[in-house]
Amino acid sequence: MPNRTLPLNAIDAFLVTARHLNLTHAAKELCLTQGAVSRKIASLEAWFGFPLFERHARGLRLSPQGSALLPELRSAFEHLQTLAAQARAQQTVVRLKAPTCAMRWLVPRLIQLEQTCPDVQVALTTTTDHGVNFKTEPYDAAIVFGTHFSAGDLLFDEALTPVMSTQLTADERLSNVTFLHPTRDKTDWSLWLAKQDSAAWVMKKNQHFDTMDLAITAAIQGLGVAIADETLVAEDIRAGRLMRPYAQSVKTGASYRLVLRDSQNNAAGLAAFRTSLLNN
Repeated sequence: MPNRTLPLNAIDAFLVTARHLNLTHAAKELCLTQGAVSRKIASLEAWFGFPLFERHARGLRLSPQGSALLPELRSAFEHLQTLAAQARAQQTVVRLKAPTCAMRWLVPRLIQLEQTCPDVQVALTTTTDHGVNFKTEPYDAAIVFGTHFSAGDLLFDEALTPVMSTQLTADERLSNVTFLHPTRDKTDWSLWLAKQDSAAWVMKKNQHFDTMDLAITAAIQGLGVAIADETLVAEDIRAGRLMRPYAQSVKTGASYRLVLRDSQNNAAGLAAFRTSLLNN
């Protein structure tokens, strides 16, 4: 017997042809030409080293070897298809859209989801867009952010607080500080400063970023003091990468929420994903 890999893609052609005993009908079912079906069967016969069909003027007939092989090959092929269908059903893909500013909170929870629900795979798309439209966008779930969202599940409210690197000296923390802004304006910092009775800072030196995550990263590296959501920086503070020079935080009225597509096809996977995200 030739020492070559069994041509698995030819087995389906053999099974279909054995059912019809007609190359024209088999080719039509397989969406192939008669020549392509013939070549697949020929490759299988070459691998086995004996004919699977006998060709007659009136059509095809299974050879004795083909008749003996047919039940076993049919059973094995059906078993393979069943296993593949079960594996496909068990693997749930959740297409998630999330703003980049939420990554510091989201990534540890996705890691936890992989450990507790290995059958749920999250296909993550990050964006600076804070909303979602399930009618026009191909997502199953989204984390949305803003003051005008009320649908879905509340993940956490935004509460701003200053943060800076623990590597800065006391003098650097209180004088000549650079203000790191998570937007192109000074709205967030102005909101926090307006709520303080005795904040020691005046915004003289400023750096502006496109996202809060970038401003937080700059603060970790010692560029200045960032205004950040206390939930998003909680792990950085626990790990000693950042410190809070003031205990106070100021709620902005905005929140992060989880919204899901209304889908019956992926209901179980979305439910598992939602439960994991809300409980971790």
